[in-house]
Amino acid sequence: MGLKERRGKEKDNRKKLILSSARSLFFQKGFNKVTVDEIAKSSELGKGSIYLYYNSKEEIYAQILLNDIDNFNRLISVLFEKESSASDMLNEFSRVYIDFFLNDSELFRILMTYMLQPAKMNLTEKLNSQILNANARSIDVIGKIIQRGVDSKEFHPQIDIRQNQNAFWGLLNGIISLFIFSVAEKKRKERIYSTTKLALEIFVRGLKEA
Repeated sequence: MGLKERRGKEKDNRKKLILSSARSLFFQKGFNKVTVDEIAKSSELGKGSIYLYYNSKEEIYAQILLNDIDNFNRLISVLFEKESSASDMLNEFSRVYIDFFLNDSELFRILMTYMLQPAKMNLTEKLNSQILNANARSIDVIGKIIQRGVDSKEFHPQIDIRQNQNAFWGLLNGIISLFIFSVAEKKRKERIYSTTKLALEIFVRGLKEA
């Protein structure tokens, strides 16, 4: 390995170390309580080294968010490899989405903050665009599932695909928001799953009878 390649690898490793250390801190303490100094200490790097790679704490979290959205999109990409009904695929999408955020409620909090008030994250236009595009890919999967239901005649042929994919996305986020921060952890998963199950039954019935 040449000097240039070795330096490039060292740079990538440091960026990954910073993101890993920051993610653990955000998970433990919450986004607002974590400082760049703490991220530097946890990464065993100087504060100046952090700013060589990231302009702010917000940018660090945005990169974590972007990585996690990409990971989620990889998880749901396999849905189309199975011979499942569209209804079952919507249920599976919901399960993966809920589990994803139950494993890190702080990630969900930041995602919702970003979606509702993106200006507060103080991000570059490029990073904003990357997050929006990654998130749009997640939502588009819902539309593809609904389209499959229409094509197979499982769902009504005249439903509005885009309107229903957005409604489904809002349904999931609304239910998670309702319980993830307001219900004791031992009851949280059951409440989210039971409410989602009921909501999906009503939603799918509407897709079939519209």
